[in-house]
Amino acid sequence: MPDISGLLGTLTDLLLVLIGFGLIIFVHELGHFVAARWAGIRVLAFAIGFGPAAFSFRKGMGLRRGSSETEYAQRLMAQAAGIAPAAGATPAHAISPTEYRFNWLPFGGYVKMLGQEDLNPQAVSAAPDSYQNCVPWKKMIVISAGVVMNIITAVLLFIVVFRAGLPTEPPMVGGVAPGSQAALAEATNAKALGITAPGLQPGDEIISVDGRETKQFTDVTMAIAMTSRNTPVDLQVRRAGVAEPLNFTIMPTTERGLRLLAIGIEPPRSLTFVGSRGATDRQQFDQIMSRFGLPGVEPGAKLVAINGDSNVRYSFQLNEAARRSDGKPLNLTFENPGGKRVEIAYQPRPVFERTAFELPNGDLGEIENLAGLTGVMGVEEAAERGKKQGLADGDLFVRLGGVEFPNAQVGMMTIRAAAGKTIQATVLRKVNGVDKQVSLVLDVGRDGRVGFIPSFDSEGTTLLGIPVPREPEAATLASVNDVPEDQIKYRPTPASDAHLVPGSRVIDVGGVAVSNFDQIREQLIRATGGAARAASSATVRMTVELPRLSDGVSPGPRQQVELALSAADVKALHTLGWSGPPVSGLFESSKILLKSSGPWNAVELGLRETKRMVLQVYITFGRLFEGTLKIQHLQGPVGIAHVGTVLADRGFVWLLFFFAMVSVNLAVVNFLPLPIVDGGQFLFIVYEQIFKKPVPVGFQNAVTLAGLILIGSMFLIVTFNDITNLFRSF
Repeated sequence: MPDISGLLGTLTDLLLVLIGFGLIIFVHELGHFVAARWAGIRVLAFAIGFGPAAFSFRKGMGLRRGSSETEYAQRLMAQAAGIAPAAGATPAHAISPTEYRFNWLPFGGYVKMLGQEDLNPQAVSAAPDSYQNCVPWKKMIVISAGVVMNIITAVLLFIVVFRAGLPTEPPMVGGVAPGSQAALAEATNAKALGITAPGLQPGDEIISVDGRETKQFTDVTMAIAMTSRNTPVDLQVRRAGVAEPLNFTIMPTTERGLRLLAIGIEPPRSLTFVGSRGATDRQQFDQIMSRFGLPGVEPGAKLVAINGDSNVRYSFQLNEAARRSDGKPLNLTFENPGGKRVEIAYQPRPVFERTAFELPNGDLGEIENLAGLTGVMGVEEAAERGKKQGLADGDLFVRLGGVEFPNAQVGMMTIRAAAGKTIQATVLRKVNGVDKQVSLVLDVGRDGRVGFIPSFDSEGTTLLGIPVPREPEAATLASVNDVPEDQIKYRPTPASDAHLVPGSRVIDVGGVAVSNFDQIREQLIRATGGAARAASSATVRMTVELPRLSDGVSPGPRQQVELALSAADVKALHTLGWSGPPVSGLFESSKILLKSSGPWNAVELGLRETKRMVLQVYITFGRLFEGTLKIQHLQGPVGIAHVGTVLADRGFVWLLFFFAMVSVNLAVVNFLPLPIVDGGQFLFIVYEQIFKKPVPVGFQNAVTLAGLILIGSMFLIVTFNDITNLFRSF
């Protein structure tokens, strides 16, 4: 059953966003309107939206369905012909020339002045109160008034926001991607401060980026994303237990997924789980908690103590505790929303090596492995879409298209390559404790997905998938993603060098029987202990059972294989640690309250934020031309409305902050030197002021047409991106 309350909430949020848009546009056009009246220019229409009028109002005629323009023109013609108005009707000369319209398409708006139409430069007038007969300096004020009103609106909204307090993410590192620039960077003053480990660490507070103070995590990510290509960023970082700030100089790289410049950090999360928004959400939450060893923890619960220590605030502290546990259970104390406490002895999860790869659509994936050994891709969790096609949790892919025993990397790439088509599959499934093969025909959506979360392996099996054949010499693809493919140096993995047959089962490692990948990891580490201490290479013998390809179920012959591990491979094995449950995405974001200390400080913060936003919009256009930002990152009406509804769900203050940003963007975009927007009109007036004559109508027509094509094309592109991204988010 659909979550009606959630749907109604979204519709309410959308209505609030649309009303807010309308008010921002109203303020912009009000600036033009008031300035035009001040300048003595006759205003013919004050309109919100485009297209036909839904309703209109004209003083002397009242409210009308549709436009009153035709009726008003008829009355003027009748008056000119000497025809007396009907009894009780207002004389034409007493009717206001200005029509206030609300049009059917609520995005945008305009003020139509006598002798001035953005889309029709030939609509000139010789009347004394026309736009043409207004002195240029007054016309400059009229054209600029909308932008000025939007800037004033943004400043006022930011003042209200900072006076009330904006809940936002602190400028703190909550996580660092392995092998990313943030993980590999060394502080320039590390040696002087006795720091030996490279990289940023969870808990590091970022004080400034390129000398600019950071007050929220967005300040950090936006400053990095807006950096020029091949330009490093300077970060000043405060770390607990270190006497002085650490100074990092880091070169951002293009994130393969979002294709934005980044360094590989994420914001901190709290220790409170998100709440449930319906019965379906609650059921899924309970299943996730049980699967990852946290039964009894409810939505909205809070982790209040780890091993009896209640001085915990962030989710990364749970992973830190797991990392230090050496595999021993953690005593976790949760407090459910009703106040009931749940004590859980949590067994930390073993960490595996991760090799990054790029999918056909440009998304970045990672595959877990042990020196290249990886399991057959399985179904960790089948979504409703996957279940309808016959998939079940725990299935293992014996065949997928023309590939036998695919690992997660090969499996995901095979599925993505079949986007919009069907693909034959055979899965291995336990039915009443017995392995059975099930044949399926999977419908791959245009998004390249079938409807399941892939797994690295399945509990209780050592079935090997296609080995990871080679990996970059850098730790992950994330750190070399600006390097051309033909310049990346790869090395084969020990598993690929061992020529293992996909579909084989590992029986023992170093003579010790194993039944799952956790045990394979444990025995590989045990067998290479001496080599790790000597920093040397090692060879580990394994017994594998070859597959019988006739059915993929019955045991086949056994053989001995040797896994030759270099000193680097041995070191990588022994640096694998332990992690907490993979539920960090279910924790709420950590928040601080960004609030002014008083009224004057609110004004100061409002002015500063407005200035920052204005500069950021201009920098955005600069980075678009440079290529570090893509057209896909721009938001159109659909995307902006979607973002607005998401922020509205976070609270009214965030909605006001969003409207302030929109107001700034509207001001800046409107004052760009482009035809048909205020900036282009302003340049025409500057020309008129200098040369004492207006810009030739023919030239105005040409640039107006070019401007329409440019802005229309941009509108279509960003709207297409908005809709595409919107569907990807579901």
